[in-house]
Amino acid sequence: MCEKVAVYPGTFDPITNGHISVVNRGLKIFDKIIIAILINPQKRPLFSVEERIMMIKESLKDKPNIEVDSYDGLLVDYVARKNTNVILKGLRAMSDFEYEFQMALMNRKLNREIQSVFLMTDYKWFYISSTIIKEAARFGADIEGLVPPIVCKKLKEKFNY
Repeated sequence: MCEKVAVYPGTFDPITNGHISVVNRGLKIFDKIIIAILINPQKRPLFSVEERIMMIKESLKDKPNIEVDSYDGLLVDYVARKNTNVILKGLRAMSDFEYEFQMALMNRKLNREIQSVFLMTDYKWFYISSTIIKEAARFGADIEGLVPPIVCKKLKEKFNY
């Protein structure tokens, strides 16, 4: 039987418990998930690609069927290079759906063989995003329980508290 592999793309700056939830639920559908960090020169991430890879690997160290990688360029090209045809995306709210729906249609136009699969995040993570987490951490808010412990530690180091 052929291994079912999905690519879960994003900036993951940083990874949150919402992302972890999508990964854990995705592993009930797919044999392997490749977490692919987009290198986007138009964004100014707080963490380097190397830091994000380390935090993701540490956060998911108990999951042997996870690969963490980075890419630039078109997502559909990356997915094809990884010899799979599935893009996994997590959704929080209608605003996510609208954007992700447009991206899925564009990806489908670019490569008809690649399918997008959407998982709703667990209800307790609907309100969090990497951006909101960074803003809260910047002002010293308690973010424990919203991000993996390694991310909490690294955010405290970045913001010196």
